[in-house]
Amino acid sequence: MERVHPNHSIISSNRVEGTAVYVGNREQIGSVDHLMIEKVSGKVAYAVIAFGGFLGIGESHHPLPWAALKYDTELDGFITGITEDQLRDAPEFSDDSWSDPDWEKRVHTYYGVPAYYGV
Repeated sequence: MERVHPNHSIISSNRVEGTAVYVGNREQIGSVDHLMIEKVSGKVAYAVIAFGGFLGIGESHHPLPWAALKYDTELDGFITGITEDQLRDAPEFSDDSWSDPDWEKRVHTYYGVPAYYGV
C-alpha cells in the first residue's frame, strides 16, 4: 500500500519517475527517468531526463539540475526553460561524471542554475 503525505508536498521518488517534462510553450520534451540524490544532505541534485526516440528505442538520457525544474499542477508535470536542443548539447555525461566536481560545475554553468550544493 502506497502512502501519500496529506498535504501532497512530499512524494515518493517512484512516483516522480515517468513524470512528464515540458518546455515553456507546454510542449512535452521527455520524462523523468530517475533522480540523483546527494547522500549526505538528502537533496535532489538531478533529474535524469529521458527524451527523443520512439517507445523507448533511441532515447537519450541527460541529467538536468533539479533547480531547472518546477512542478506545474495544471500540467501534472515539470516545466523547464531548458530546450531539447540544450539537453542534447549538454556537457558529455558518463557514469563517472557523478564523481567529477568540475563536470558538475560545467553542467550548472551551462544551464545557468545554482548548484544543489550551494543552496
